[in-house]
Order: sequence, then C-alpha cells, then structure tokens
Amino acid sequence: MRSELFAQDNLPKQSNERFLLQNSQTLRVGLGPDVLAAKGSMIAYQGNVSFDHEGAGSIGKLAKKVLTSENLALMRVSGQGVVYFAEQAGYVNLMHLENEGISINARNLLAFDATLQWDINRTKGAGMMGAGLFNTTIGGTGTVAINAVGLVTVLDCSQGPVYVDSDAAVCWSANLEPGVKNSMNARSMLRGGTGEALQYVFHGPGFVVVQAFEWSPVPTS
Repeated sequence: MRSELFAQDNLPKQSNERFLLQNSQTLRVGLGPDVLAAKGSMIAYQGNVSFDHEGAGSIGKLAKKVLTSENLALMRVSGQGVVYFAEQAGYVNLMHLENEGISINARNLLAFDATLQWDINRTKGAGMMGAGLFNTTIGGTGTVAINAVGLVTVLDCSQGPVYVDSDAAVCWSANLEPGVKNSMNARSMLRGGTGEALQYVFHGPGFVVVQAFEWSPVPTS
C-alpha cells in the first residue's frame, strides 16, 4: 500500500528537533546522544539502533529499586536513526528541563535524555495516602517525555495551595514537598465516606501535573 493513500498527519514528521511529538500519543526521538526509555515502549525505528538494559548504576539505586514499590524499568537506546515510542496509547507530553528537576511517578515516565540524572526518593506523606511510597526524581538540563492517561492539567503552586488526588498526580517540581490534607469528617464517615478523604497539598514556587485518571493504589505487601 502506498503512503500517499494516508493523510499527511499519519506520515513521519521531518525535523531536526531531537524530541518531537509525531502525534499526541507517539514520541519521535532523533538519536545521536543516548536516550533512556521505559522498557518495551519502542514501537518502531529507522537506522542503526541498539537497545540495552539500563542498570541502576550504583548499589544505592539498585537497593532502592529492589526494596521500593517504584518499578522503574529502563532501557538505553543508542546509535544513529529515529525511534518511535508509545505506551498503551497514553498521551505524550514533553518537558524541557533547564538545570531543574521533577519528581515523577514511574508509571508516567516514557523517555528522557540519558545525560539527565535520576534517582528514587521517598515521597513525603505517601504512606498515609495509599499511593506509592517512592517516586523517581529526574534533574539537570534536557528533555523528559511523560506518558499520561488522558489529557493533563498543569497547576501553578506558587499562588496558593493546590490540592491533588495522589492517584491522579503525574509529576511535580522537585523542590516541592507534598503535605497531606485530611478532609474526612464525622458526617461523611457515617454515610460511607466520599472517597476523597486525603489529598496531597503543594505550595511554593513550582507546578504539579495531574492526569484525567486515577491509578489504583500500589500494594504495600
């Protein structure tokens, strides 16, 4: 079948940009420098490209991966060519970091520049929320591609407190530490509750990103 039979939007985009949205659910990356991506997220590529398991890089990181619920499984993509990434038809968003960092749920991480630094860190208050106790922190200068279920909303936390359902939180500025707000009251408890008793609270110079979906709580056992 000839490619001319398809709409122009369905054909590969030609660009010198390294990270580019082929469409709202597919990421296109032009290789040169290496890329770290979620294992199994490659859907197509052109050129001379290799895929290798990316280890933790240090004993400390390895211990965190083994002992925590933050299931970060990465592959290193290297070579020359173009690679396309996607994950369960999620919506891809690009974040360009400039000597800054984000704290992100591993389930929302699609790919990022291999020059960026990453680690696994405890999330303040997460034990009370039922969410994962740990998040992945990525920092430095480079691009991060996040994969969200549905469209995302970016909320500015510098103008006042922002309250977020922990199961809908995708990522937030690394300098922010979430607090916990308990909105449970006796009346709600007597009537079966609202399902919205606890929320993360963010306040300070930075942002939080939420998706139009709530993850099921991560088992702690």
